[in-house]
Amino acid sequence: MKRKHSLVLVPLLGLSMALTACGGDDSSDDTGSDAGSGSEAAAGKIGVILPDTESSVRWESADRPALEAAFDEAGVEYDIQNAEGDAERMTQIADTMIGNGVTVLAIVNLDSESGAAIQEKAASQGVATIDYDRLTLGGSAEYYVSFDNTVVGELQGQGLADCLGDKKANIVFLNGSPTDNNATLFAEGAHSVLDGMSNYTVVGEQAVPDWDNEEAATIFQQLYTAADGKVDGVLAANDGLGGAAISILEGAGQDGKVPVTGQDATVEGLQNVLAGTQCMTVYKSATQEAGALADVAIALVNGEDAEVTGTTVDSSDDSEVPSILLEPQAITKDNVGDVISDGGQKAEDVCTGDFADLCAEAGIS
Repeated sequence: MKRKHSLVLVPLLGLSMALTACGGDDSSDDTGSDAGSGSEAAAGKIGVILPDTESSVRWESADRPALEAAFDEAGVEYDIQNAEGDAERMTQIADTMIGNGVTVLAIVNLDSESGAAIQEKAASQGVATIDYDRLTLGGSAEYYVSFDNTVVGELQGQGLADCLGDKKANIVFLNGSPTDNNATLFAEGAHSVLDGMSNYTVVGEQAVPDWDNEEAATIFQQLYTAADGKVDGVLAANDGLGGAAISILEGAGQDGKVPVTGQDATVEGLQNVLAGTQCMTVYKSATQEAGALADVAIALVNGEDAEVTGTTVDSSDDSEVPSILLEPQAITKDNVGDVISDGGQKAEDVCTGDFADLCAEAGIS
């Protein structure tokens, strides 16, 4: 069954907005931003609630500016805020946004239960909702905009296998938050690749609550100790968790000797890849994802159906959510430059200090 009306599935041929426009007013406060100067303003207002600043630096350094540029170019009024990892704060922000007249609300949920409650409240007030990046299980969002998260996990699993090679190896899984449906999909994708390889043995696996990097270091230390230090590879769900594992491996004199995966192509993650302490990361263009969200949100503001690439099954009730799922890219030392050239990170941020020579070796200038 579908959550909403059936949609004709149309290939996502490209994003409708040019995302090279300069950002407009800072919309980090409750008042949001006035419509930009791109096209005639749509008759509505879009609210976006980002999840935190701890699980990944991407939300404020990449997603926010990309969303601001997209909305400014489209000439639509918007309000973008961050829940700072607090589900109650997210609910309060949503209530305020609804009270201030948003007609479309996009959230990156902190957990499905609180996310679904926000969406139920929004629907009761006639506000359309979108799941951004993370699917809200049991929710009522009209659309889901994200990357194909099972493929993200598959890229991580294959990346770790490529780094380990054919030798027998012990692997530890350091998974993302158990309340994040994406983390479940990442792990499933990675397992689908690695479980069929008989030369690999999983010697430890644990989820990291709230993607907390400090807690990840503690958890990995415990898993590493439980395996008597006999760990040959780490399937870390994102760059923050990967960095936590690397810090423990460094203390054991094993950094650079044990391949570690990641995700988000953060500055630290790319630097670790260049240094050889992290074998790969996964790049998900914030500009591309934000542009897709802007396309959907503006369509809803205008009372139109959005173009989708397919549907995603909500495992809580088997409903189908119309979705735009984008393709992620595996990043190794050989193609770190792809992230720079795409605008995902700036060379001057990645190629600092000791990393300048590594960037030069990788052809990054």
